[in-house]
Amino acid sequence: MPVATIEWKGAADGHAVIIEQTLLPGELKFVRITDSQGMWDAIKRLAIRGAPAIGIAAAFGVVLGMQTSKAATPEEFEADFQKVSEFLASSRPTAVNLFWALERMGRKVRQVRELGLDEARAALLLEAQAILSEDLDTCRKLGEHGARLLPDGGNVLTHCNAGGLATGDYGTALAVFFTAKTQGKSFRVYVDETRPLLQGARLTAWELMQEGIDATLICDNMAGHVMKTRGLDAIFVGADRIAANGDAANKIGTYSLSVLAKAHGVPFYVVAPSSTFDLSLADGSMIPIEERDPAEVTGGFGAATAPEGVQVFNPAFDVTPHENIAGIVTEFGVIENPDTDRVRAGLQGHNPNEIKAPAPE
Repeated sequence: MPVATIEWKGAADGHAVIIEQTLLPGELKFVRITDSQGMWDAIKRLAIRGAPAIGIAAAFGVVLGMQTSKAATPEEFEADFQKVSEFLASSRPTAVNLFWALERMGRKVRQVRELGLDEARAALLLEAQAILSEDLDTCRKLGEHGARLLPDGGNVLTHCNAGGLATGDYGTALAVFFTAKTQGKSFRVYVDETRPLLQGARLTAWELMQEGIDATLICDNMAGHVMKTRGLDAIFVGADRIAANGDAANKIGTYSLSVLAKAHGVPFYVVAPSSTFDLSLADGSMIPIEERDPAEVTGGFGAATAPEGVQVFNPAFDVTPHENIAGIVTEFGVIENPDTDRVRAGLQGHNPNEIKAPAPE
């Protein structure tokens, strides 16, 4: 990314700066986030979005929230953190990186609770910055492993946005394309528009064009036609939560895309860091699916596109079964034909999520 999706300015009493993604591609605007309420709001309304970026935002949200703590005892400090953490956790339910980051910040709180307020706050900032720094490295490794799956001269497709805007740096699925370009590969990326909020059209197409990558925008319902008439060599998508058996939740429309891919013999790859795995969930049926405001469907960008009063079902995510996935690209390599045993082996014991995240309602 030529600019940072999220960064921290100053010491522990500083603030976060994010790209206001709801305005892209028309306007590149940076927004100061100065308290945990502001970070909650930014996550909720998709000013910052994408599972890894949400995790980073939550970590900085903890730092912001603890700026106002007046705890006089370790118990009070931990209680203040618990309030901040529970508040941030209520912003969105599906992306497990949010809860992973809050769990990690909680472990740091327990380590530094005996310190003075200033020292403890400084330690929390260092932990949040470590989460961001590690994401930068992870994105590059995802790109390296994934680029091996992209043939020179190939046609590929992606859905939603899994680029630098969804992470702290290079992206997940889009990291594959950025890396392949630096390797000198020639390829074309078909970009699903991604209804109803058009993250593909507004964000992914913009990111790819910024990097000079050959990108062709298509409507979501054109993907099958493209597979049949133009041919695809692979599909790369991100993920917001991956269950223990390899079932993967991603932006709505991903599941149907995987079915089309299977019917046309197109390899379907999920690209995600280990922090996106939730091994406490045996399969994808247990992943909570966020439902969003019906107005996103009926009047998304200021114009009514449906009759007033019509009933709307607006899930933000769906779950792709592991049987439809040719491989999950992690920072440790590719988990081919994922299932429970292969997922555990592929993670190599590195940072698997066993957290207690929200269950489906």
